[in-house]
Amino acid sequence: MKKIGVLGSGQVGEILAGGFLKHGYDVMRASREPEKLASWKSGAGAKASTGTFADAARFADVVVLAVKGTAAEEAIGLCGDGLKGKIVLDATNPIADTPPTNGVVAFFTGPNDSLLERLQKKAPTAKLVKCFSCVGNALMVNPKLPGRPSMFICGNDSAAKEVARGILDQFGWDTEDCGAVEAARAIEPLCMLWCIPGMLRGDWMHAYKVLRP
Repeated sequence: MKKIGVLGSGQVGEILAGGFLKHGYDVMRASREPEKLASWKSGAGAKASTGTFADAARFADVVVLAVKGTAAEEAIGLCGDGLKGKIVLDATNPIADTPPTNGVVAFFTGPNDSLLERLQKKAPTAKLVKCFSCVGNALMVNPKLPGRPSMFICGNDSAAKEVARGILDQFGWDTEDCGAVEAARAIEPLCMLWCIPGMLRGDWMHAYKVLRP
């Protein structure tokens, strides 16, 4: 599992692509317009390449979905059959294109629905795992915090979640496996809670930690 396809030309995609390169993976970063990534590729080293969503899906052992939540289903569709049987780490959140209310971002999903479930239906032969969705991009890769924070994941495929756990361990995270895809109904709203200190006080450098006796 040394070839990673990162779907998305924004900051989340850039941070995660850089993290995988740092840990020795071959990375293809993808965009609808791959030429937009030319400057990133020129500075990223020999293990970095760029392509379309379909190119990256075919290239990768593991695909990372790092697009806006509103574009996630379309991005999955643009991968064509390249996601068949592939592990897909879903870093998206269903944030709506409306302003926050008193620091609380709006979602386009309801309490008994999740974006992960919609994506799994869109790509039924892919092995989706919710991952990297409960923290900001600045802390996704080897965060400098007083201890190892907790990353909440879920998905229907146990082997895919073990691959995610291995990556998270490299990236400095403890993994909290919350079960099947329906658990994303609880994990995705952690984004709302995580954003409130940032929206209200400019405090974006924090993460969750599960404590046990």
